[in-house]
Parts: sequence; C-alpha cells; structure tokens
Amino acid sequence: MAMTQKTKSKIEVAFIYLFFLFMFIIIGYPLMWTVMMSINPGTNMLVTKLIPDTITFEHYLWLFTDPGSDYLIWYKNSLIIAVLNALGSVVITSLIAYAFSRYKFFGRKYGLYLFLLLQMFPALMGMVALYILLTTIGLVDSIWGLLLIYLGGQIPFNAWLVKGYYDTIPRELDEAAKIDGAGHLRIFWTIMLPLAKPILAVVALFNFMAPFMDFLLPRIVLTDPNNYTLALGLYNFINDQFSTNFTRFAAGSILIAIPIAIVFLLLQRYLISGLTAGATKG
Repeated sequence: MAMTQKTKSKIEVAFIYLFFLFMFIIIGYPLMWTVMMSINPGTNMLVTKLIPDTITFEHYLWLFTDPGSDYLIWYKNSLIIAVLNALGSVVITSLIAYAFSRYKFFGRKYGLYLFLLLQMFPALMGMVALYILLTTIGLVDSIWGLLLIYLGGQIPFNAWLVKGYYDTIPRELDEAAKIDGAGHLRIFWTIMLPLAKPILAVVALFNFMAPFMDFLLPRIVLTDPNNYTLALGLYNFINDQFSTNFTRFAAGSILIAIPIAIVFLLLQRYLISGLTAGATKG
C-alpha cells in the first residue's frame, strides 16, 4: 500500500525534530560542560565532573579579586575594542555602501568586484603584511593597532552587504527629497540610515562579537599582557605555567557571553529582518 501524504508529512516532521535534537546535543553538551566546569572545585580538568558534588563560585571571584589575575584588564581592553569596532564599522560601512549604491563614478563596478575578490582570501594571508604595517606606524603591541586592522578588515564584506540593502530602498525617496532641497548628506542621514537600521544592527553585532572571539590576530600583534584581549589572555590560563587552570578558563569564557547577550537583546528587534536582507539585490 502506498504511503499516504499524511504519513509522509509525519515522517518528515519526525526527521526534522531528530535533526534539531542532534544539533542541540552537539551545541549544548560542550556548553553545559563549560558551565559545570566553572562551578567545580579545584583547577584540574581531570577531576571535574559534569554534575559537581560541591558547587562553588570561587573561580569567578578569583578572576575579579586575585591580584595575580589580569582578567579585568583583558575584559576592559576587549570591551573598548568591541564598542569602537562596532560603532566605527557602522559609520565607515554605511558611508562606503551609500557611495557605491547611489553615486555613479569611475571605477565603481571594479571596486565592487574588488570587494568580492578580497573576500576570497583568508585573513591569514595578510598577517605578515599587517604586522609590517603596524610596525611602520608604531602601533604594534597596541589595542589601537588591533582596532585599526578590525576596522579595515570588515569593509569588503560589510560594504557589499549594506550596499545590497541600500539598493532595495526605492530611489524615488531620494528624488522626492532632492525636490524638497535636500542634499546627499541630508538624504543619507534622514532617509537611508533610518531605513537601513536592520542591516546596520547586523553589522554592529557581528563587529562587536569579533574582538571577543578572535585569537589569531591578537596573538600576532599583542605581546604585553596589559594589552591582551580576553581570547588571548584566557589562552594563557591553559598554556605553560597556567596549564591546570581549566576551571578558571571555563569561568572566564562564560563571562564573555554577557556583553554579547546584552547587545543582542538591544538589537534583536532589527536582527531578524537584517539577517535575511542585504543579499537580495546587489
């Protein structure tokens, strides 16, 4: 007997739920281990349990109160870079995307192709050149040099993304504003920016998250522990002489999620529409 359409639908739904359950386990199990490890007593990973016999928050207190911990310094550095990177990326990207979306100039087409071309190469290929550049301008081992690289590196992808969103905004709005005497700056500020809030929220969130997650670039650029970001600083908890501080590493990792979650909650009203836009029209 042929399988009915209703039975097929039930089987498809069952497989979908099984897939979601599988992905939840893949993502949730390591996260649960990290949380539980952070509240386990001791510092050695080998003696930690998924369900600890005794729950303790001593590792969180150690991060903020121990004189030998530079965690607050790393947190401050990461927040400074993240906030300035998010704001700077929104300003720079929105202006560049507006120029490519609304202006007609020589090299515009090839500039867009160049943005696409630059996205094809991994950032690792430019590490040596970036280090030489920072050495030349005296910004090696500086959070400002790291911020400069983040701001420059985000331009190709984000400019293309925001430009695609700008292209979906009717040009008739620009023309109506010009009839009323508005210039390009006023059109950009009063029409384009308010309508582009969803995609700019996506740019802000992604560029706020990047400094918290990136390890390779800070590892190459920064050498002074007082300039470390969280990813680089926490690495030292499980490296060399700190190789047994896995529980403190877990506690520090959990706290990274707090500012990201706050920014996500602040921007969530724009994110859904922003994540599904930008690539619909180029």
